[in-house]
Amino acid sequence: MNAFLWILQIVLAALFLMAGVMKVMQPKEKLHERMAWVEDFDGSHIRIIGILEVLAAIGLVLPGLFDILPGLTAWAALGLVLMMVGAAITHGRRKEWPYVGMNVMLGVLALIVVWGRFGDYAF
Repeated sequence: MNAFLWILQIVLAALFLMAGVMKVMQPKEKLHERMAWVEDFDGSHIRIIGILEVLAAIGLVLPGLFDILPGLTAWAALGLVLMMVGAAITHGRRKEWPYVGMNVMLGVLALIVVWGRFGDYAF
């Protein structure tokens, strides 16, 4: 189970790192081409979301890898669960149902990491 959690953490970290860097580095207008939801948010809010995604990606992997505050991994995963709840609500309001499904799936995967790292498979 520990190996499964590690794989899940790495996959989630890669996904959120890519998404977060994109939100931090690209202007809102360029993001709008791929993400229509950005029109509902200020540019600074989009950057904050991106920064949180990058920090969560780092928190999913580095604490356990270097054995420095490894409990942060579960907290990073919990932060992603909360972000995915907010994302699902945003996409639901916009009636973007496929994105809601993706948010739910990512949230459940992050919740598995929370369960494992707060539970029997903590570092």
